[in-house]
Amino acid sequence: MPADPFERVLRGLYSAALYLLLPVTLYHLVWRGFRQAEYFERWAERYAAYGDAAPLHGTVWIHAVSVGEVNAAAPLVNALRARRPDLRLLVTSITPTGSARIRALWGEGVEHVYLPYDLPGAVARFLHHFRPRLALVMETELWPNLLFACRDAGIPAWVVNGRLSARSLRGYRVLRPLVARALRGLRGVLAQSRADAARFVLLGADPDTTLVTGNLKYDVEQPPEDAPLQREFVRSTGVRPAWIAASTHEGEEAAVIAIHRALRGRWPDLLLLWAPRHPERFRAVAQQCVEAGWRVATRKLTRLPDPEDGVFVIDTLGELPSFYRCAQVAFVGGSLQDIGGHNLLEPASAGTPVVTGPHLHNFSDIAGRMRHAGALRVGNDVAEVERELATLLAGPEARAAMAAAARALIQEGRGALSRTLDLLARDLPPAAA
Repeated sequence: MPADPFERVLRGLYSAALYLLLPVTLYHLVWRGFRQAEYFERWAERYAAYGDAAPLHGTVWIHAVSVGEVNAAAPLVNALRARRPDLRLLVTSITPTGSARIRALWGEGVEHVYLPYDLPGAVARFLHHFRPRLALVMETELWPNLLFACRDAGIPAWVVNGRLSARSLRGYRVLRPLVARALRGLRGVLAQSRADAARFVLLGADPDTTLVTGNLKYDVEQPPEDAPLQREFVRSTGVRPAWIAASTHEGEEAAVIAIHRALRGRWPDLLLLWAPRHPERFRAVAQQCVEAGWRVATRKLTRLPDPEDGVFVIDTLGELPSFYRCAQVAFVGGSLQDIGGHNLLEPASAGTPVVTGPHLHNFSDIAGRMRHAGALRVGNDVAEVERELATLLAGPEARAAMAAAARALIQEGRGALSRTLDLLARDLPPAAA
């Protein structure tokens, strides 16, 4: 589908604006670098400057912006590696945490770089260097120049595990004429739910190629029960109650401390496992807990807590699913602030009952299904979250019922992986002879 004159004007204006904002990208990298040192590294990749590295040929490219999307992509990447070991897979991300997760999952088994900024020159250099035969964009990464470049180069491109909240749809208002044309150049959108599919169509995707395949997160493999980490945890801490606060944001930290203080009023030996969403908050969270009067251990320094510790900060990446199994109940952050929540299926898959705050618009479909099944409890404010956590800590029968409901829901939700692979099969490069 060649570009029409109006599209060329829109692309020109969009690209001109990005080039004018180019100094802002440098400021952003420096600003983030002072908070997380990894942002000072690998700048060349962000502008698709690969030096003398030889171009690659025939890659299948999967883009997953950060940790959540990488985890969602894991079943797909693992299936492709198992079924087609001849494929050269490229997995890109934008954040250092996403990059670290890619390396933790697959090491050198996949190619990996940061996705460059959506500048026409950088996009052209990226595609020329990696020469993908197929492009798979996870969830909601709709970069117009990138999608147009794939279309113009004849690279079949799909949005996979597509998720588009009502808020995100409103956020695309200004760029909608441009994004709509970019979406029409896709092979298709494989959406998590009917509501997501409908919103993609409203944004401009072709209704005939916008399909509901389900959520790949239901197909994520979980660590086995009674895994070594779980056994070591029990040996180290003894038999004591524990709750976990996962993927919390800076504005939620005071609430977590207040909740832990209230809960320890009833269970003096209660242990808090705390996994902040962003690595730059690891040290600050540990310091706040010390100032609150608790003895604090961290994964990097002590590996595991002991019976005297009041808080254990999980300051590593990729281990959260295993630590969910070490707690009686989980609070998932990004939900007490207007952020939209984080992955609710991860603790549920581990058999750990889940409590959240009210802001769940990024996971509205999963949250709705879990609430309907009795696998999720939602508190409208900090006090209600604390009450729900206390109720579950005091009620083993309620915890068991929630865990059983979650297992049934997850089993029912499986199948997105096989449906996705079936639809992508025609666009995979042919197997080497």
